[in-house]
Amino acid sequence: MEIKEFHSVVSIAEAKERLFSSYKPEPESEHVALDQALYRVAAEHIIAPVDVPPFDRASMDGYAVLARDTFYADEENPAELEFKDYITAGDIRKFEIVQGEAVGIATGAPMPKGANAVVMVEYTHSEKGRVKIYRPVAPGENVMAAGSDIMRGETVVRKGTLLSPRETGVLAALGIREVKVYRKPKVAILSTGDEIIAQGDSLTFGKIYDVNSRAIADSVIENGGEPFFEGIVEDNQELLQKKLMELVSGDYDIIITSGGTSAGAGDISYKVIDELGGPGILVHGVAIKPGKPTIIGVAGGKPIFGLPGYPTSAMIVFYVFVAPIIRVLAGLPEEERTSIDARTSMRMFSAKGRYEYKLVNLVRAADGSLSAYPVLTGSGAITTLAEADGYIEVPENVLMLSEGEEVKVALLSKAIRPADLTIIGSHCIGVDLLLNLINKTVPMQAKIINVGSSGGLNAVKRGESDISGTHLIDEKTGEYNIPFLSRLKIDKKAYLVRGYDREQGFIIAKDNPMGIKGIEDVLRDDISTVNRNAGSGTRVLLDLELSKLAEKKNIPMRELVKKIRGYEIEAKSHSAVAAAVAYGRADIGLAIKTVAEQYELDFIHLKEEKYDLAIPREKFGKKEVQTFIKFLGSNEFKEKLIKTAGLKPNSETGKVIYSPE
Repeated sequence: MEIKEFHSVVSIAEAKERLFSSYKPEPESEHVALDQALYRVAAEHIIAPVDVPPFDRASMDGYAVLARDTFYADEENPAELEFKDYITAGDIRKFEIVQGEAVGIATGAPMPKGANAVVMVEYTHSEKGRVKIYRPVAPGENVMAAGSDIMRGETVVRKGTLLSPRETGVLAALGIREVKVYRKPKVAILSTGDEIIAQGDSLTFGKIYDVNSRAIADSVIENGGEPFFEGIVEDNQELLQKKLMELVSGDYDIIITSGGTSAGAGDISYKVIDELGGPGILVHGVAIKPGKPTIIGVAGGKPIFGLPGYPTSAMIVFYVFVAPIIRVLAGLPEEERTSIDARTSMRMFSAKGRYEYKLVNLVRAADGSLSAYPVLTGSGAITTLAEADGYIEVPENVLMLSEGEEVKVALLSKAIRPADLTIIGSHCIGVDLLLNLINKTVPMQAKIINVGSSGGLNAVKRGESDISGTHLIDEKTGEYNIPFLSRLKIDKKAYLVRGYDREQGFIIAKDNPMGIKGIEDVLRDDISTVNRNAGSGTRVLLDLELSKLAEKKNIPMRELVKKIRGYEIEAKSHSAVAAAVAYGRADIGLAIKTVAEQYELDFIHLKEEKYDLAIPREKFGKKEVQTFIKFLGSNEFKEKLIKTAGLKPNSETGKVIYSPE
């Protein structure tokens, strides 16, 4: 089947212009009961029909009096009044007092005629039908006058107000039972793709669970809409067309599909949407990253959005194009994201000609400033948005952000704040074990950014990390980590704490069907390899072993790696290496034994290495860092290491092995 190219790729501004030239979002209103009005938007001004309170009432327990009867009262010469009766809240009897009289009164009870103040009960004494007053009161004291809270005719809620418990409480006080609000827009959500299955179904090879429908539905709710999941449709043009025709003719305001937008041989959404009726597809391809393969159309007077299948791409496109329309229809104002100043932690490249929303993590440096680390998992990873703190908007004409460049980071949530403990460096399951142990007794928000050992030490150099995991081996001495402190000029800036031992080796398929014996087998024509990312300690170890092999075979290293199938294919973690072998994408890869056990794969031992923790000098005394070190050296953690395949403590675990002092 022929693979069709995108229709003309347009800018974000032009895509919106095309959409709104064919569709105008017009909010509609409805009346709902007050108990259904929470977090709805008022569609009209609400005027108070009554006073609140509707009558003068006591705000304290005590005695209702004429204030002038108490003007000269004190402890030595109390005013003495005649006790008439007692009024409780809700009492509908009508009372009247004159000079020299007092009426007992409860908080909330209506004031008797003639009374203009309440003396608190603790400043009185009553006996034999008389009341002694030991403190004077002024007119109006301890009295809530009719309409003093809300006056009849006063505007209590303005049109466009989001009704929180504060507003609904006020409306209840006014006796209002029904409220006119903007109708929640109904949004149909449809997932497409042969590979998509529902949660709860058995996960077989080549299938993935439907992520987008859940994320999109919750985002619809978050922006004031009402989502309706319409199921999963496989890549069948006839079935998809039938389903979309049902949705267009149904009672929906907006229709969203996800997947099937890329114009490839198996992606059919754009064909079907274009045949639903005029004007059909308005946009197929937007100059945005992530989210280029976006479809925008209109049929039956309803906007139809074809979101990319990758979760992060889908959500970015939703935020840019769909959420604003939902908010207009729901009567909500445009969302304003909080932005903060930060500096880039490294050079960041952008796609030429595309407006990019570059997702980042925020890390607080020792000087209090914030650094922005790019999230490297990509738009296809479901954790990309979950792990990000915010994003940098990079215009189409900017190709690169320099290291240390000042940028604005738009926060994904107002509640986001830098973590208590930031760990930047080499990925290791042992760190996860340790953090889980700590969190059982010491609540701590930790963020892990896996950038490899070299990236971690550079983060220490910039003072951005609290702790950096590293396992770099010096090819001349065979010593781990310490030589690299001086090599990277951080020997005066960092402590090094001994971590634990890890068993590195080659991960291969169960029962070794390819007959792999060791490193020389990576040169075989029938063997494919998966490598680790440049800068990681595992990559350094592999290249060291390959250089020994090149020397043994008397060929240059650069020629040797050309013979290795898959040398250029990089995995960002040990788990990713194991997954590549487990699913048949590679025959061999270097990783720790722990992940081989987890994926039930075979393992060929290569070397035991030291996984240590580098800590910036100015962060060493930080409470969370000291807690981490304390638990690192604990017997409980050492026992957990012993029970974990490929990991084990050593005699120095938890001890400082290098000090800059």
